[in-house]
Amino acid sequence: MPVSVRRANERDIDRIVEFNLAMARESEDKGLNPETLRAGVAAVLAEPANGFYLMAEADGRPVGSLMVTTEWSDWRNGRFWWIQSVFVAPEHRRQGIYSRLHDSVRRAAQADGQCCGLRLYVEKRNIGAQAAYASLGMTPTHYDLFEEEFGVG
Repeated sequence: MPVSVRRANERDIDRIVEFNLAMARESEDKGLNPETLRAGVAAVLAEPANGFYLMAEADGRPVGSLMVTTEWSDWRNGRFWWIQSVFVAPEHRRQGIYSRLHDSVRRAAQADGQCCGLRLYVEKRNIGAQAAYASLGMTPTHYDLFEEEFGVG
């Protein structure tokens, strides 16, 4: 099955929201507020400084997506590109969809000139995703992720 990857645009908002709702349920058993999520996706699509989405299509239909945001590293005088909100429709998994998305991110990052590497976080129990990321050359770091959430949105 031929798979193409492209930058997402405003016409993709409904599918990205659908994918993110499914990803949150599946990976964290978390329900997201659809209106807040839609506004968040729209903010990324409207403002390139917030990041961008890639959409994978098979037979002209969206089958997966991810978001890229950046983080400045003073240690490296460059930007890490963070891969986030990864989702591939269940019926299209294990068919190389994520590999195509990842390769598109890697090529764009290497061409960027200021990108010093790729990062992502993965749910600790998601062994399948961890194996996929390792197979693409990513390695676990010695960091744990800490967060404090505020009631924004």
